[in-house]
Amino acid sequence: MRYTKNWKEYELIDATNGNRLERWGDKILIRPDPQIIWNTEAKDIRWKNADGIYHRSNSGGGSWEVKNKDIQTSWSISYKGLKFGIKIMNFKHTGVFPEQATNWDLLDKIISSSENKKMNVLNLFAYTGGATLASAKAGAKVCHVDASKGMVSWARENAKMSNLENSPIRWIVDDCEKFVLREIRRNNKYDGIIMDPPSYGRGPNGEIWKIEDNLFEFVNECEKLLSDDPEFFIINSYSTGFSASTIEYLVSEIVKKKHGGFVFSSEIGIKVTSSGLVLPSGSTVIWSKRKWF
Repeated sequence: MRYTKNWKEYELIDATNGNRLERWGDKILIRPDPQIIWNTEAKDIRWKNADGIYHRSNSGGGSWEVKNKDIQTSWSISYKGLKFGIKIMNFKHTGVFPEQATNWDLLDKIISSSENKKMNVLNLFAYTGGATLASAKAGAKVCHVDASKGMVSWARENAKMSNLENSPIRWIVDDCEKFVLREIRRNNKYDGIIMDPPSYGRGPNGEIWKIEDNLFEFVNECEKLLSDDPEFFIINSYSTGFSASTIEYLVSEIVKKKHGGFVFSSEIGIKVTSSGLVLPSGSTVIWSKRKWF
């Protein structure tokens, strides 16, 4: 399993009884996590005095119990010079998936060490821009695409806080599938593609995305956007229905078969301070021209 050891302003303090105890800067949050099926003793005093707790509802969704009004407004955390606005949102989210930092590190390594100093990167389902900012900071030109206008605005704010507002980033609010088809017609090409597709989602005009129905054809179309000498193709997945090996097979059939190179898949996670163990938090499949693992 891959995980980063470089977080300073985020910490997964403890994990038990279906919940995470987390530190986001100077704020302590408790959030549910379906992977946490064990019930070990909750010794840390911060379980009792967290700033906010997200409670699941039996009917679906849930709500925040706010114990510190400071978390009702946004605050920020940093990772290696990248800065992210944090706020409590519906369905337990905060605007950052900290486990993705291990992939930000990889992007920095690939892009900064490439002989291609004009690398063109496409980030699909790009959310609040973690991979976009990491790629831009490493020197790439980036096209950031997400169906949510609010998320793209949030990503632009993160870029500004990270002193990357003048970096060559295109900010696109669009359905990712439709955008890719238009880029194919325009004959645009990218040296690296990143995607973080949801298990289920809707585009800005009600388009329905189901990962089990759409992913194969979508990756097929995205491969057509790769340049003649691409560097990487990365798929992140949080879908419990697919193992990393399943998506590795798909990427091998579509991308490696045409471009050679290497395919690597693994779970990604976050180290739990109290136990020293790593909590699995999704998986990543990486095709790359060069061997990184």
